[in-house]
Amino acid sequence: MFTRKNLFLSAALCLSVLVTNGLMGCQSKSASTSEATTTTDSTTAAATDKPASTAETAKAAPVPDPSSIPADKIADAATILARPQVPVLCYHQIRDWRGSDSKSAKDYIIPVQAFKDQMQILADSGYHTILPDQLYAYLTTGAPLPSKPVMLTFDDGDLDQYETAVPVLDKLGFKGAFFIMTVAIGRRGKQPYMDKAQIKELSDKGHTIGAHTWDHHNVKKYQGDDWKIQIEEPKAKLETIIGKPVKYFAYPFGLWNHQALPEIQKRGYAAAFTLADKRDDQMPLYTIRRIIAGGQWSTKTFYRNMTQSFDGK
Repeated sequence: MFTRKNLFLSAALCLSVLVTNGLMGCQSKSASTSEATTTTDSTTAAATDKPASTAETAKAAPVPDPSSIPADKIADAATILARPQVPVLCYHQIRDWRGSDSKSAKDYIIPVQAFKDQMQILADSGYHTILPDQLYAYLTTGAPLPSKPVMLTFDDGDLDQYETAVPVLDKLGFKGAFFIMTVAIGRRGKQPYMDKAQIKELSDKGHTIGAHTWDHHNVKKYQGDDWKIQIEEPKAKLETIIGKPVKYFAYPFGLWNHQALPEIQKRGYAAAFTLADKRDDQMPLYTIRRIIAGGQWSTKTFYRNMTQSFDGK
């Protein structure tokens, strides 16, 4: 069992190693990010889908807070699993590659222009971003979503998400969900992270703030005080920062086990996000699938992988 002192030492060592490798990401062995190409032909990819009518609004009906939905109105697991999946994309660092970045790290680091191209093809193809509350209402009650929904999620709380990604989202009218690793809030250096004011600003602007543990500790290894330190305290800290409930959680590395799901639920989270693994048959709300948008994908490959990954899975 870790003591708090050992946790601080472990976190410092972990962060140091990951920063040295140029990546503070939730790398999952199950995520498919192996294709490497630099072609960015957004016109070709967008041609596979016609943009939605300009008269169509991206706004759905008012979205209920998860806590306001009566238990008897929440669908059972089989019904939730039967609903068509919404594409959920996962991002980490949005910056141009450095000479020190390894080939594997480049899968998780999106060059700035590549990120812009990915967002533009979504806009040109008529996609509308949704937030976790909308996805939760859809999965549990069948609430309607805008046409071509997609969710954009950002893990760890890297500063480049605020400085580089958010202006791109703002330009296109997109919103995202940001899962914050609380040990790194406000840190600067080679790999800087958002501070409290920036996190609150994102929340105030309509983005969702979720929890991503204290120090990125693998959920499958939790014991003793880990649940309090990694799950409860980050939730409480983020709620203090944004002045709102924090209802959603993302697993570090996308890793989870069956024992973790009820533990996440009883600590006040409405849903949790994994990566590419299959959803749990009994608790699908706590194993919502995402894919990492590969940093070495062409725009055409990005579009194809996004649409195919959530087709009937």
